Amino acid sequence: MYPFLDILLTVAHLTVIGMNLLGWIWQKTRKLHLVCVLLTACSWVILGIWYGWGYCFLTDWQWEIKRTLGETDLPNSYIKYAVDQLTGWDTNPDWIDTLTALSFGIVALLSVILNIRDSRKRNKYPSAFENQNAQG
Repeated sequence: MYPFLDILLTVAHLTVIGMNLLGWIWQKTRKLHLVCVLLTACSWVILGIWYGWGYCFLTDWQWEIKRTLGETDLPNSYIKYAVDQLTGWDTNPDWIDTLTALSFGIVALLSVILNIRDSRKRNKYPSAFENQNAQG
């Protein structure tokens, strides 16, 4: 059961990371992207008050599983772990944390700006359905 949970949490992690990095690109996923970014920020900041800055509950759960499976010396960051696994390197955790925070800040800002822009466009140019209802 634990190997399956480890794979499931890996897929969840990669999905969240992918959504956070790329979800702002497509207009259809921008609202979901904003929600994902806000949930990530809440985990890092609000839960971080109690568990430490940058706390990720997915990482916490996955590290419990990995320890049960016998893995040791797990880093604080899932992203560092994933980069190290993919490259075979032992990357600097400060460098990874900085790159993660910068990337997250950029995509969060993009998400807010694009969601505001999309909202203004919708209000300025109502859909055909809304026009039909307004005419009666």
